[in-house]
Amino acid sequence: MRFIADCHLGKIAKYLRIFGFDTLYFQSIDDSDIIHIAKEQKRFILTSDKGLYDRAKGITLYIPHGEFETQLKFIFTKLNLVQKIDPFKRCIDCNGKLVNVPKNEIIDDVALKTKIFHDSFQKCSGCGRIYWEGDHFKKMQLFIDRFLKSLENEKDKPQNI
Repeated sequence: MRFIADCHLGKIAKYLRIFGFDTLYFQSIDDSDIIHIAKEQKRFILTSDKGLYDRAKGITLYIPHGEFETQLKFIFTKLNLVQKIDPFKRCIDCNGKLVNVPKNEIIDDVALKTKIFHDSFQKCSGCGRIYWEGDHFKKMQLFIDRFLKSLENEKDKPQNI
């Protein structure tokens, strides 16, 4: 599943990328351009803009305003995304694909402590950003685990009828 998020959903776009979803995001873009890109690239629009939602019905999910994690849960639930996650495959900055690279290829591009304590690296095929499993990675993994657990717990709650 591929997405394009409107300019109000930057944090959502970042976290969808962490979960491995191909998600375009622009800080400033016209609604007509979002619709054009979505149709051309077969992307699903995520928006908290009623006007955009009304113009692009059928290829759009309206995200109610609210706390970020609540919005993310809404998306995961509405689009049944849990089974489709493939974390840490996308650059959180530019959405490029991450590819494994040998340490000797990036040795001059990382800090001394990183060189000493890490051996596995990924590089963004788009912007060239380098990733490794350091503290930031561990925090993201903890978020993923906690988030998925919270979705599971909500699924197990009795529903009010």
